[in-house]
Amino acid sequence: MLVAFVVAAATACTSSANHHAESPATPSTAAHHAAGTPGTTGAATASPQQRQAQFEQLYGQHALLASRLMRGVVASSDDFTRAATTSLQRNADALSGEVAAAYGNGQADQFRQLWQHHNDGLIAYANAVAGGNASARLEAQKNLIATCGAHGSWMAAASKGRIKASHATSIMRVHVENLMRQVDAFAARDYNQAYLLERAAYEQMYAAGATMAKGSVSPQVAASLDAPAEKLRSAFGMLLGEHMELVIGAQRATFIGPQEFKAAGAQVNQNTAALAQAMGAIVGSHEGAEFQEAWAEHVEGLMDYSTAIAAKDDAAKAKAEKDMHTYAVDLAVFFSQLAPKQLDFVSLTRAITAHDEHVVGQINAYAARNYDQAQQVESDGYQQMLGVSNVLIRAIQFKLQNSLPIGGSKTGGGGTASRSR
Repeated sequence: MLVAFVVAAATACTSSANHHAESPATPSTAAHHAAGTPGTTGAATASPQQRQAQFEQLYGQHALLASRLMRGVVASSDDFTRAATTSLQRNADALSGEVAAAYGNGQADQFRQLWQHHNDGLIAYANAVAGGNASARLEAQKNLIATCGAHGSWMAAASKGRIKASHATSIMRVHVENLMRQVDAFAARDYNQAYLLERAAYEQMYAAGATMAKGSVSPQVAASLDAPAEKLRSAFGMLLGEHMELVIGAQRATFIGPQEFKAAGAQVNQNTAALAQAMGAIVGSHEGAEFQEAWAEHVEGLMDYSTAIAAKDDAAKAKAEKDMHTYAVDLAVFFSQLAPKQLDFVSLTRAITAHDEHVVGQINAYAARNYDQAQQVESDGYQQMLGVSNVLIRAIQFKLQNSLPIGGSKTGGGGTASRSR
């Protein structure tokens, strides 16, 4: 489905290339946007497209932070739970800020209260699961479902009817059910299901961010947010942000046990395959296969590093660091050849290296049980990766001015799949 969607969006981008094309980015511009966090003009002056991107990113991040916090409660990891709670609160503050900019301060105050009840309910549910308290679990579930209805009513009022209460309630209901089911699976040690549902929760809430953005603007402006160029940006932003977070989940699982690591790695592979298919659908199957190989090596290097840290193997750590640099260069070469007039090799290498540094930095902090730092570096890395996505999408749109997307990726497997080295 993703490949078909990307092809359709890319084709439409090509048919209206003069409308969507931007002037070629200079190397310095590409470096600035790719190596840093996604730039905005400030919440008060953000464009509808920027606001949609922010809502998507923050909603997706909320799902992951909540999922990991709930697991921390079940695993009785008190220090991590405290750090994760702080991260979830920062995410809520950022979301409230976006709501204030989009809907006004009064609506933001109501949202903040509803969202706090939502987060408290998730924690209460996790505590009930951890304690094996069936009655408390049912009560927490009842309260969480009630907050879904309250959120739907608020959304309908805040959007002045542009978003139906039933639709907003349904979105939150699916979200809540995903998070409850993933922590139930985690507690039952069904790690495959837990990590699958975590990824589903991220993707569902990332998409929900678009609904929040559209509810704050006129129907005409909302329709523009469904333009092919925006859908293409959203799809790749979701996949690259997901890549960052799934790799982090798999790295941390190396400190827990092989069963959980295998389950986390399976979702990394699924993300890698989806990225390769999407890239192949746009630039052709041959280039898609090249991307698959380079991206898989990139992921493997990150996994090798965390394995070395967990094993306290300094020699393996040094080798992984060297390999990561090689893989960053390989990826930079691929992307720079994709659109030479748009993408600068040096800037891309720096951007991918910055991504690696974020992933390495968070696992170093996590291994040292400095969970506050690990959570902060994770958040910084998530935002930076979405900035990289924006640069790549501009280059892809530029490339599509002259050629239609062809074929589709004929490759399979993901970042931890077997391949030639």
